[in-house]
Amino acid sequence: MRITAKYCTKKMHLIVAEHGFLDQPVTVQTVDTMADPVKLNIKPGDTYQRIDLLRALLVKSPTDVARCLARDNAGSVEAFAEVMNRRARELGATHSHFVNPNGLPVPGQYSSARDLSLIARVAYANSTIRSIVCLPQLVFRYANGRTRELENTNKVLRRLPYCNGMKTGYTEAAGHCLICSGARPGRDIIVVVLGDSKAGVWRDASALLSWGLWSLNNNGSPSRPSLTGAAEHMH
Repeated sequence: MRITAKYCTKKMHLIVAEHGFLDQPVTVQTVDTMADPVKLNIKPGDTYQRIDLLRALLVKSPTDVARCLARDNAGSVEAFAEVMNRRARELGATHSHFVNPNGLPVPGQYSSARDLSLIARVAYANSTIRSIVCLPQLVFRYANGRTRELENTNKVLRRLPYCNGMKTGYTEAAGHCLICSGARPGRDIIVVVLGDSKAGVWRDASALLSWGLWSLNNNGSPSRPSLTGAAEHMH
């Protein structure tokens, strides 16, 4: 099932983590700040470490930070989209195409539940990303010394003790979407819920995560929980 890509594009910032050198400085440019609707309001000329921007992106999803990291990695937003598409093909995500790094809806940008699970699996295997997406909140320090507390947009982190992160997203076209991961001894699982309602996305992701981590231990094939989302995939 092909859907409008939203948060999945930010999950493709695993490319930044894979590239490494996360302690290196990144200077914000004016073009990075031309982003809406969610912004951290970083200023042109300010300098940050890559790791600090990556943390802010994966916890809160500010589009100006997404653009800044994309431009820093590939030279431009357009070039980063090409890098994302190439990496997606390498991962076997053949039903995805990315046009921008911030997930805003544009023609030609799409993905699928299966592709998102493939991308999420590689991101989950990256220790840097895994150490960030599990954070319930984060204190971001601006270049001028001011601080701002960022609360993780993934509410399942606060609902289930065995949830350990991943990424949310919403647009009118895509609905409420969530990649959610969880773990217990001997088992890790990733759930993808797409096209859900505002309340349903948390309920459905929680139900799938619990089912995947616990019910699958039983003999036989237990019935799946009742869902309201348009699509789901478990890995």
